[in-house]
Amino acid sequence: MKWRGIVLLLLLLGLPALAQERYWQLDISGPIGSGTSDFIVSEMQQAQAEQPAFILLMLDTPGGLYSATRDIISAMLASNIPVVTYVAPGGARAASAGTYIMYASHVAAMAPGTHLGAATPVQIGGSTLPGADKSDDTDTPKKPDAPTDDTATDDAPTGDSPARKGSAMERKTLNDAVAYIRSLAQLRGRNAEWAELAVRDAATLTASEALEQKVIELLASDVSALLLALDGREIQLGDARYVFASSQLTGELRQPDWRQRFIMIISNPNITYLLMLVGMYGLLLEFYSPGFGVSGVIGAICLLLAMLGMQMLPFSTIGLALLGLGLALMIAEGLAPSFGILGGGGLVAFVIGSVLLFDTPDQAFRIAWPVIGAFTLVSLGLIVVVVRLIVKQRHNQPVSGSQAMIGLEGFALTDIAPTGSVMVQGERWLACSQVPIAARQAVVVLAVDNLTLSVAPLSASPKETRS
Repeated sequence: MKWRGIVLLLLLLGLPALAQERYWQLDISGPIGSGTSDFIVSEMQQAQAEQPAFILLMLDTPGGLYSATRDIISAMLASNIPVVTYVAPGGARAASAGTYIMYASHVAAMAPGTHLGAATPVQIGGSTLPGADKSDDTDTPKKPDAPTDDTATDDAPTGDSPARKGSAMERKTLNDAVAYIRSLAQLRGRNAEWAELAVRDAATLTASEALEQKVIELLASDVSALLLALDGREIQLGDARYVFASSQLTGELRQPDWRQRFIMIISNPNITYLLMLVGMYGLLLEFYSPGFGVSGVIGAICLLLAMLGMQMLPFSTIGLALLGLGLALMIAEGLAPSFGILGGGGLVAFVIGSVLLFDTPDQAFRIAWPVIGAFTLVSLGLIVVVVRLIVKQRHNQPVSGSQAMIGLEGFALTDIAPTGSVMVQGERWLACSQVPIAARQAVVVLAVDNLTLSVAPLSASPKETRS
């Protein structure tokens, strides 16, 4: 009994250690949007309850939405679980939003052959952080004779500094971003001067340069090397000191749930664009050719999903208006041919609206050119061909109902003066006529009034029977 008590006591004492035998790995790959931030924030909140040893963020991102990035950083700063960011594998990057996230983490590490930086904020049609592939002279135009020195500090002449150029709102946004990243650098004890350069001048660093300039703490070739490098490392975690014991830990790869994956999918600009066009086409087909409502229901659902996706993206109302105008002009071309004037103008408006729909310099949040080209051709063909067929079908003679009887031929079963009986399509009908018709004489149907046919002799034209 005594030994059982000792064993039970040892097990109870070992429970915290058993709970620390794993760390969580969260992958951030691609642009950071609302779906990514929802996944990271929810996992960090759950980690506060389940208490893994630490959270490893694997980064490979060209940038992302400013609001989504701030949500992730806020969750990191509130976490009582250490957060380690690791830019990997080789060739990966932590550009723009990724640089902010690295500065907010407790430990920052990179693999050889990776880079970070280019964190200048850009607000055009929405708050975004541009990717590293955004050229400096797009965001920070220089005078023709101005030097291109990325290492210039505030002590140097700042006549061409982005902070002193542009509108008051642009300067305010830039200065706010500088203060934000400097506060993160000071909180984690990292290089605040270079952080400011990354925001003001879109400066970048390779992994080895980042280690030399104290932007990151570790350089590791893979996750195993990172765990060994972390082992025994001491950091400040809130008011206490935390020591990593990571050499024997196993990783648990956390995956987004179906709802988060769904948000990630529909917040993709190409998917949102596709849903919007499918929604418009579905509603147009339902309007021009009413049926069982299948196209209308599908169109309404797709359009609502597109609106949800656009809420999470920096879309432009001008681009949306041009897109709608282009569709309207191409529909007008299908309804009333204008020798290509309306169709050509609609095509141009459609392409320009598609390009401007997501008005941001970040290529990750723009519609791909092949997608725009493909849907422009599909839209032109669909509207010009299908709409014309629908309109032509509307003008065709009815094939059923009372209207379909008009113009049919038959013969009189009895004398019609002015009423009698006729045989039309093998059926006996009551008939009336303005002129006398003899039995067995051929007749043609002029109109239908309830169950009575208005007929005329076949040899006489409708015009003659009315006179």
